[in-house]
Amino acid sequence: MYTISRELDINEQIKARELRVVNHDGEQLGIMSTEDALEKAMNLSMDLALISPQAKPPVAKIMNYGRYKYEQSKREREARKKQHVVALKEIRMSPTIEENDLNTKARHAVKFLQSGNKVKLTIRFRGRQVVHSRLGREVLERFGELLTEYGKADARPKMEGRNMSVIYSPTKQS
Repeated sequence: MYTISRELDINEQIKARELRVVNHDGEQLGIMSTEDALEKAMNLSMDLALISPQAKPPVAKIMNYGRYKYEQSKREREARKKQHVVALKEIRMSPTIEENDLNTKARHAVKFLQSGNKVKLTIRFRGRQVVHSRLGREVLERFGELLTEYGKADARPKMEGRNMSVIYSPTKQS
């Protein structure tokens, strides 16, 4: 079957003088003039669609164009249904987070990673806490140890203004 993602020229839109014509069953009918091919398609109550305009001579197929468009849109819907969009989930913490709170947030991060999403861990420094950025880095390292079997860091933690963040991607599990 021909899979074309562009709009096809059909019937009177075809400008070529002669075409290599393929029947609706896939059988080659040979090279003929556009008028003869159109007449043959009309006799079968079908359309003549230009499949390969770059070929010498161009290739046209006798087909039910409405049905072709319907099946193409159905295939596209199925493909969209099967694709998984990776979302970026953010978890925010402070550099003075307690152990239980850290474990709770780690459980949430594990759920996100297991469902195939990326997780952005952000430490927000307030006031003079920004002077002690090493505390934030230590919190991110402890958090990373809790996530080692579910995801890996894309890069090292980096400071962006008053925030320090790192992004974790899920590891491939079979």
